[in-house]
Amino acid sequence: MLNSTLQPLSILVLHGPNLNLLGQREPGIYGSLTLHEISRLLEEEALKSQVKVFSVQSNHEGVLVDTIHEALGQYQGILINAGAYTHTSVALRDAIAAVNLPTVEVHLSNIYRREDFRHHSYIAPVAIGQISGFGVHSYLLGLQALVHILRKDKV
Repeated sequence: MLNSTLQPLSILVLHGPNLNLLGQREPGIYGSLTLHEISRLLEEEALKSQVKVFSVQSNHEGVLVDTIHEALGQYQGILINAGAYTHTSVALRDAIAAVNLPTVEVHLSNIYRREDFRHHSYIAPVAIGQISGFGVHSYLLGLQALVHILRKDKV
């Protein structure tokens, strides 16, 4: 039974470059689920917590930056898998810092068990937390953690 006293929350879910190829792109690293299937699982998880999630995927850094800017006043938090931009984009880092919305960084693979260049995240210092290495569960755990943080003072 859902608790009808919970305040409605809206979470922006951002998926960075090449994540539109999930399911066919290196399944040994990223798993066999498609981005559509991951989004569906996030929606199911969100429903359990009386949260709405809105997913955006782009291969273009500027689109992701613009979407983060537009999040102000629309969403209470951001769940982001910035893909390769995690390791290269000061622009995404600055956008997240500028809007100052609680943000959780997630990755399907364990970025610290991969190539050295993937060990650095520009997102991590402006995120409230990072979850990596658990496949689709990284997204689900990230959503659960973000909802918990957003509601901790409101329950």
